[in-house]
Amino acid sequence: MTAAQDLVPLPEDPLTEVAAAVLGDGPRSVLDLLDVARHHGGPPVDVVRASDDLLPRLAHENALSPALLLARQALRPGGLFVAAVPELDKLGRLRPTAPPPKVTGRGGDRQVTVQLWDWSPDGESYALEVVRLVRAEGAWQVANTVSTRHRVLSSEQVSAELAAAGFAAVQRLTPAECGHPLPVWVAVAPA
Repeated sequence: MTAAQDLVPLPEDPLTEVAAAVLGDGPRSVLDLLDVARHHGGPPVDVVRASDDLLPRLAHENALSPALLLARQALRPGGLFVAAVPELDKLGRLRPTAPPPKVTGRGGDRQVTVQLWDWSPDGESYALEVVRLVRAEGAWQVANTVSTRHRVLSSEQVSAELAAAGFAAVQRLTPAECGHPLPVWVAVAPA
């Protein structure tokens, strides 16, 4: 069983900031969606969070519905599910090969993360390869790569999945509203 961590709002974690804004001041327990199965039967938590590409990856693996049910069961009544979800349904027609690279850090600590997308012919899913480059000995080196496959989820599909899992007050926040580069979904575990 995984212990839930205390929720401490950090500027670099917009999902945590959204949860803290909704729940108010005070320490909160938070659990990542990937940990809900190990937490099964543990004490209820205040927040279950899912980062950027997790819901589309779980959807591709036909594991989204069971994961959301477990998330709702892990939450206390009134607890929050908070997830960042890319909305690529409109891009499926265009099938771009990559978004702009993401650069973090400065000087010798600079890192570059590049995503490469390989779309299915129908535009309903894509293979995602993430390559992280770091500066070492004056040259760029590949620090790591991760490859996954994702299903494209529309806003309507995300909303329907959350409702089917038994969540209430499902809401989509735009990047301007939540400070995250992707839309963030907030859903409440009913009492």
